[in-house]
Amino acid sequence: MTYKMRALMGACAVSALAVPVGAETLTIATVNNGDMIRMQKLASDFTTKNPDIQLEWVTLEENILRQRVTTDIATKGGQYDVVTVGNYEVPIWARQNWLRPLDALPADYDTDDLLPAVRAALSVDGKLYAAPFYGESAMVMYRTDLAEKAGVTLGDSPTWAQVLDAAEKMTDRDAGISGICLRGKAGWGENMALLTAMANSYGASWFDAEWKPQFDQPEWKEAATDYVNAITRFGPPGASSNGFNENLALFQQGKCGIWIDATVAASFVTDPGESTVADKVGFAQFPNKEGVDNHGNWLWSWNLGIPASTDAPEAAEKFVAWATSKDYTNLVATEEGWRAAPPGTRTSLYENADYKAEAPFADMTLMSMNAATPDKPSVKDTPYTGGQFVAIPEFQAIGTAVGQQFSAAAAGQVSPDQALTQAQALATREMAKAGYPK
Repeated sequence: MTYKMRALMGACAVSALAVPVGAETLTIATVNNGDMIRMQKLASDFTTKNPDIQLEWVTLEENILRQRVTTDIATKGGQYDVVTVGNYEVPIWARQNWLRPLDALPADYDTDDLLPAVRAALSVDGKLYAAPFYGESAMVMYRTDLAEKAGVTLGDSPTWAQVLDAAEKMTDRDAGISGICLRGKAGWGENMALLTAMANSYGASWFDAEWKPQFDQPEWKEAATDYVNAITRFGPPGASSNGFNENLALFQQGKCGIWIDATVAASFVTDPGESTVADKVGFAQFPNKEGVDNHGNWLWSWNLGIPASTDAPEAAEKFVAWATSKDYTNLVATEEGWRAAPPGTRTSLYENADYKAEAPFADMTLMSMNAATPDKPSVKDTPYTGGQFVAIPEFQAIGTAVGQQFSAAAAGQVSPDQALTQAQALATREMAKAGYPK
């Protein structure tokens, strides 16, 4: 067996003297969001308990992470021992034998405590192929003070018409406040996650039962037009380049009236140490179009998986078990408070009175996740599953190419109709090349 080793050489730096001779080094590829950065800060707990394992981090922006990890895992490059991967990739990669099953988790890990929808999304033939670090749906986060000043009420379950009306009334260019912040950065997991969920909530679908793209249908036209109008009329400058992290920063700085995005953001916008509006945030379900019973069907989890190409599988599984365990949740709570605990993965968290007392968003997060039906993403019949993505291997490339069209529309370079026409042509061509229907 060959392991990546860290050898101590005679002329090594003083700092390396603390590293045990023959220690295994795990290279971990992860995304640069707040929860993952927090995990790195707390990782000394793991290395203290496992002094024979050292950690090296490769922290990347979301789109770049996906590209590099996908390339490495598909080519069996062996560059990473643990990868941060979404529930889109896990079942696809597991079926191609690119991921190792997690079949040696400790007895106290309690896989039965994982939220059923999240666990199911990470399992193939009853085997778990990645462990959820945090899970999310999507919801509305809004400034309660600005809503009151504007004389608008969103309630727990607003329609898009109500949201867009509120965004217009909250916009105050003189004060530097944008009425709404939405993802504009191109990427299947960036702007297309938001726009696909939005289209679902308008009654649209990506494909019909025969895998024909549906961007030429009225539901997509209405959703895309409202999306582009919201960004260009009520959004911040440069919105076409903004993804999750950029909009998070804007909201925390008090520059957004409404932000519709992942529920995981709630702990950051309500953190008084990071957010200037922490005590002025309200929450509501992802909007739907009046008359359409669909709140977007966003269901996502960032997970830790182990590539089949790793040469340190046992050490890797130890790390995955540590980072996704109940003990890790308790560690976060001890160090940074219960509000910062990784959400959306374990039933026990939402039964924890301390967490619910500190996290005003807990009930809305759980309700949003439980309301998601990724097995039926649209009110229309579809040949695919996936919620805010289409669960086929080709979607990663098609979704990003289509996302570039809508990012251009958000930048004012093309009209919504032109973006839809190009999206229809792109998707039609690529699906034909891929041999659909199969």
